[in-house]
Amino acid sequence: MMAYPSTLRAILLSSFLVAGAPAGTITGTVSAKPPAGPPGESAGGDAYGSRRYKFVEKIDYAGLRDFVVYIDQPISEITPGAPALAAVTTQKNANFEPHVLPIAVGTTVRWPNDDDIYHNVFSMSDTKEFDLGYYKKDKTPELVFDKTGRVDVFCAIHSKMHCIILVLPNSYFAAADVHGRYQIRDLPPGTYRVRAWHERLPSRTLSVTVPAEGEVRVDFLLGVEALPKP
Repeated sequence: MMAYPSTLRAILLSSFLVAGAPAGTITGTVSAKPPAGPPGESAGGDAYGSRRYKFVEKIDYAGLRDFVVYIDQPISEITPGAPALAAVTTQKNANFEPHVLPIAVGTTVRWPNDDDIYHNVFSMSDTKEFDLGYYKKDKTPELVFDKTGRVDVFCAIHSKMHCIILVLPNSYFAAADVHGRYQIRDLPPGTYRVRAWHERLPSRTLSVTVPAEGEVRVDFLLGVEALPKP
């Protein structure tokens, strides 16, 4: 699990939650499942091997990373607009690191360039539209993300550079580790909408009741076949 989200949660919670208040934990895993097909047939059948689609990227469901699980509603125990620890998205080796950065709304994100070449960081997303211009290591721009939603970020010079800032309504979130495991700690007891997200798959939301102490386990399965029937 990423160190940044847990650090941010600890700072916010220590500042804005009542000391000694009851709190529980949501823990579990997130995984993905491809659409069903005949035995031995990959998702999409043999079409990916055809001349028409031979260069199209297939989804490696078993190898998917960057799952995020979060409470999909405002939490009254955290003061709206409370200052948050600055997050960082670094330009390194002509990539953005990390590829997906979940943050609480109101968080400042810093954009250092560790490469010896110019980059031009920009987004045309409705959630946050910006253009940081061309720069090397001489400056580190900062941006406040004050609206929830997904922000796709690119480099105007290098077309393969892409990252996502996922701006969430509160600090109760977790980036799953490489094994799909996640943990959201210190939740006040109650029933919450908990959403599992991945950039390439439909998300899934479950209603989860958190106890006053202890853990509740919630495992998520994402993918077309995992969606509930209409």
